[in-house]
Amino acid sequence: SQMPHGRMPLPSFWKMVEDTLQQSGAQLRTFCQTFETVTPSPVTQQPLNPAEERKVLSLVSKHGPDKLYQVTSNISGSKDLDLTLQRGQIVALLQSVDTKGNTSRWLVDAGGPRGFVPAGKLQPY
Repeated sequence: SQMPHGRMPLPSFWKMVEDTLQQSGAQLRTFCQTFETVTPSPVTQQPLNPAEERKVLSLVSKHGPDKLYQVTSNISGSKDLDLTLQRGQIVALLQSVDTKGNTSRWLVDAGGPRGFVPAGKLQPY
């Protein structure tokens, strides 16, 4: 009863809550899209350690040099089949689309694990 909407009829209250949540969800999606399209800073080429070099050579022999991409910023996988990768890692592109036809998530081989990553966080190696 102390809340400003305490005397509002229940159906109207739930409609207001639903509208507010939909508006907030739309704002969050817009923010996420804007954030994903911000151009990441280029990854500086650093010498690879021997294990990483072997992995890159293996990816080249399996997929070819034109399929190699470098991760431009850390990726935390949040969905099933998403990979968690560190900035600077090398991966091989398997498909430039996910299982639902979404071209903003690519299927990659990370030299062992395979999974999906945001396309916007990859640059040709």
